[in-house]
Amino acid sequence: MFGPILAREWLVAPRRVRFYLIRVVFVLVLFSLVCTAWALLAGIQSVRNQGDLARFGVLVFQIVVPLELVVTMFLAAVSSASNVTQEKDRRTLVLLLLTRLSNSQVVLGKLASSLLSNFSLILAALPMLLLIAILGGVSLYQVFMATALIVVSTMWCGSLANLVAFWREKTFQALAITLLAIAGWLAFCEAIGSGGISFIAPHWAEVLSPLRAVMSLCQPIAKATPWDSLGGNVAVHCYLGLIVGCLFSMIAVLRLRVWNPSQQVRMQAVEPDEDYSADRSNLSEKAASWKARAPRPMWNNPVLWREVRTWAYGRKLLMIRLAYIALFFAAVGALYWSVTSGLALQRSRLSEELLPTAAKILAPFFVVSFVMINALAVNSITNERDGQALDLLLATQITPTQFLIGKMLGVLYVTKEMVLLPILLVAYLWFQGGISGENAAYSMVGLFVVDLFSCMLGIHCGMIYAQSRAAIGTSLGTLFFLFLGIVTCMMIMLSFRGSFARQLPPFLAIILGGGTGLFIAMGNRNPSPAIALAAFGLPFLTFFAITSFILRNQELTVISVIAVAYSFATLAMVIPAISEFDFAMGGRSKTVDDD
Repeated sequence: MFGPILAREWLVAPRRVRFYLIRVVFVLVLFSLVCTAWALLAGIQSVRNQGDLARFGVLVFQIVVPLELVVTMFLAAVSSASNVTQEKDRRTLVLLLLTRLSNSQVVLGKLASSLLSNFSLILAALPMLLLIAILGGVSLYQVFMATALIVVSTMWCGSLANLVAFWREKTFQALAITLLAIAGWLAFCEAIGSGGISFIAPHWAEVLSPLRAVMSLCQPIAKATPWDSLGGNVAVHCYLGLIVGCLFSMIAVLRLRVWNPSQQVRMQAVEPDEDYSADRSNLSEKAASWKARAPRPMWNNPVLWREVRTWAYGRKLLMIRLAYIALFFAAVGALYWSVTSGLALQRSRLSEELLPTAAKILAPFFVVSFVMINALAVNSITNERDGQALDLLLATQITPTQFLIGKMLGVLYVTKEMVLLPILLVAYLWFQGGISGENAAYSMVGLFVVDLFSCMLGIHCGMIYAQSRAAIGTSLGTLFFLFLGIVTCMMIMLSFRGSFARQLPPFLAIILGGGTGLFIAMGNRNPSPAIALAAFGLPFLTFFAITSFILRNQELTVISVIAVAYSFATLAMVIPAISEFDFAMGGRSKTVDDD
């Protein structure tokens, strides 16, 4: 059923070092979170009996399992989409369609080969969850049901990305539509859970949303009911996820040869032959019949002109913009409801959390915006390489400064909705009285700084990685895990509140691990002292900013630290890029794992 595509990945994947390295790093990160939480718990209270261990087990389980779910869903979406779009960019998908492989073997083989590493991560993390269950407070039923839910969520996210990647031609379109679809579905489920959709009962949110389902599963089981013995809402969610995943794959199988190759065939101009001078009149008549237009004036920076004045990333960007604007209006509606109901700045009851409701609405929307900007930035470079246009650009008189500024301004122009709408959302919150004018200005400055960092990180990864799939995965993964690490640290710190000096030692391992990961992603191919300082300083400064935010009334300190940290990291990537064209071309910078 899966064919030789999965067979090849099954045989080749164990030969790569990263196949084992990713699993080791993933389990070590989860184990470091458990150890950090234990160090914080032992620092604020004494563990005397089994009840204290059980409460600790429940708390750690509520942190580790949602983190594993979000990571696997993101990796499944990115890996499945990039695995197919890489074939399209290199024009090898047509060769697959010319073989004896059936539609199901191509679609399911690509899906299974993409999810192979994700399923290995889930299986590697299962012993860690069983160790948490030994502490108490968590049953084996919760562990195995959580694992099943993560597997199903990974499967349908990968199936959705696989479907969109076979449908769309451009890599950015596939990534953007997939991420917006997942984010939109989660936002829709949150609207159901909050009672914003009157004709759907709120309890359906636990059935439809994987985040709601896993959070309900992580709660201590007070009393088992016959419905719980059958799996409850989590089992229904798994069944629905399997059905939806199979439906996505079925649609992709049926429409594979309709969507590919693309039906958009561009007409070619008539080439002059030897009798060009004698047959000029006939040639002009043929050329007149061809739909040509007069050349348009070019700017001084042709790279910026192409990004701004042409549809370099496809006309389906309009659909992506409309979907993002719909998500924006959903966030506006949620903010309006939170402000009018008085919940905008209300504190949560969980562990005396200081995170207001407005921040829970704004933060996911901001992360989606940053990821979209980063995805377009890295694709702006990889598309040039895969289209064999990068060699031609390097042979022209375009300077490195023109190329870099053209790409950065072009990406920010194409994603202008992702840049401006979050700022308008902050302004709307200030207008409704949910935030002060000073904090609104700080938030806008921070958004602009992180926008520049996200854009430059994508361009940097596109330049230093020779393989498009590695560049896309590294760029999106670095940005996503950076924000996910921030959220995880905030969850742990808000659960174990204390002074900065007491919380710093337990978090040193996470800070050093995050700095090492950033350095490997940003400076593995072209290390420099500036990139090393930015990579190891960014996690520490971010941790300091989080601590200052929790202590309250230190907003100026927070924005100053964030602006300095991310601006320096951006400059550390900009300066080497404008000094010379440092691209990973062909086999010059390839490693064995890139093949």
